[in-house]
Amino acid sequence: LSAFNSAGQRCSALRLLCLQEDVADRIIDLLKGHMDELVVGDPALFRTDVGPAIDAEAQGILEAHVERMGREARVLHRTDMSDSHANGTFFAPTLVEIGSVDQLEREVFGPILHIYRYAARDLDATIDAINATGYGLTMGLHSRIDARARALVEKSGAGNIYINRNMIGAVVGVQPFGGRGLSGTGPKAGGPHYLARFASEFTVSNNISAVGGNASLLSMASG
Repeated sequence: LSAFNSAGQRCSALRLLCLQEDVADRIIDLLKGHMDELVVGDPALFRTDVGPAIDAEAQGILEAHVERMGREARVLHRTDMSDSHANGTFFAPTLVEIGSVDQLEREVFGPILHIYRYAARDLDATIDAINATGYGLTMGLHSRIDARARALVEKSGAGNIYINRNMIGAVVGVQPFGGRGLSGTGPKAGGPHYLARFASEFTVSNNISAVGGNASLLSMASG
């Protein structure tokens, strides 16, 4: 869901899935089976799982990226496409295995999921490598060990962290959502300017000598 919903064209979509090597093969098999069930087509139809790329330029960027991954990494699986997809900017959901996190030079907006295997002893180094990319919008983690989850949250450089659930679907205007680094910053996830977003500043005239002729006030909404 995190990788292929909305054709992967969400700012919070899953781009990189880090799998502990002990379970990687099994999860990859499950992913391939899921991808074979995906229906690529017109998003107006209820049966469609994955719609088209937003435009031809975006489709070209995705195709060029998969071509590069075919040379520098390993393309594991692609969802079947039919002749009916020739008219439009449809792009087949793709599963790629990379050998190092730094092979991802930039963020790619589309249904391409990159797999990276790591050894349990290298978990901290893996988080360091992810932080070193400079991107920091969302991270999801799955663990039944509370202490490990808390440690990963502390170590992560992401602005939003989801535990044991998908990493898309924050409700706009309800749940805080903001990134760090190359993903952009801002007050939406907290910080020194967060409170001001709930205020409206205006100037009023008054005759209170202790305050002066004009005063700037902040009107706060409760809730």
